[in-house]
Amino acid sequence: MSHASESRSEQLVLHVEDNGDHADLVKRCLSRHRPESRIVRVEDGEAALEYLSRSDAATPRPLLILLDLRLPKVDGIDVLRAVKTTPELATIPVVVLTTSDSESDVARAYEHHVNSYLVKPDDFLVLDSMMKDLGDYWLDWNVQPAGGP
Repeated sequence: MSHASESRSEQLVLHVEDNGDHADLVKRCLSRHRPESRIVRVEDGEAALEYLSRSDAATPRPLLILLDLRLPKVDGIDVLRAVKTTPELATIPVVVLTTSDSESDVARAYEHHVNSYLVKPDDFLVLDSMMKDLGDYWLDWNVQPAGGP
């Protein structure tokens, strides 16, 4: 069986995370299981929106956005809202990856059409397993519309 990712030249993941330690752990886990993926990290919501607004060869569209909620400059929910209301970006899957398990945060994220909401586990082995499964699902098994990201 052919996987969707075989036709993709690069599996770009945009990781929007202000905590350097969290970003390093996620990158280490994803890179271990998906060495073909390229992870681009931005540290705040404003930088994420700036990255996504560019449309040149140096800034290709990501296949997946991993988004923290508590971000400086522009909040994660505002980034999510901007992505999902911009026709050129709306088909990019957005996965919230945050420490917040607050019901109000979960509800707000889904109100703004998040594709998935994950709470960062404290245990490294659990995070590693989560990142493997996340990569398998969103970068390999998930089929996106033609002309998508």
